Amino acid sequence: MAFDPSYSAPRQAGVFFERRELERLLRLYGRMVAAGEWRDYGMDSLRESAVFSVFRRSSEAPLYRIEKHPALARKQGAWAIVGEGGHILKRGHDLDQVLRFFDKGRFSVVE
Repeated sequence: MAFDPSYSAPRQAGVFFERRELERLLRLYGRMVAAGEWRDYGMDSLRESAVFSVFRRSSEAPLYRIEKHPALARKQGAWAIVGEGGHILKRGHDLDQVLRFFDKGRFSVVE
């Protein structure tokens, strides 16, 4: 059997953000950009999770990763906010409640 460069292996289905979830994440991102806290974002769809990363500068590691793990929905909650050092800062079942971590007064970036 010869190598066929047009062949690509079947991709595993990944986890994606639903439209409502993505709208909520982008609304938070816009608010934080307007406040001068965040400057860039990135999204990734992995086999077991979907990740929304936010950056102070695009050349740095992400400040926060907002992760969706559907496999943990019945246990710890599908949503988690992971900090720069990899520590889970907030976890829960409801995206809106988890994103309250970033509400005014509770959150500030220290340089």
